[in-house]
Amino acid sequence: MSTKTITLGLDAYEKLRKAKRGGESFTEVVKRAIWPDAPLTGEALRQQYRNGGAQVSEKYLKAVEAATEHDPIPDNPWD
Repeated sequence: MSTKTITLGLDAYEKLRKAKRGGESFTEVVKRAIWPDAPLTGEALRQQYRNGGAQVSEKYLKAVEAATEHDPIPDNPWD
């Protein structure tokens, strides 16, 4: 297998390191990464989460929950 050497910022390296599972290599982490071309819809994100592929932080989920409580979705969007 051919290889390439790349340089990563420390923050990017830490994200990859935290994403590693067991004896997984960095190559394997990058190969299973999801690189969406467009922002995910809510349904697509839920589907990813159900399939175990979504990497959403607890901090982000709490922020979304707080925003939803602050500005709830109306029953009738036309009101």
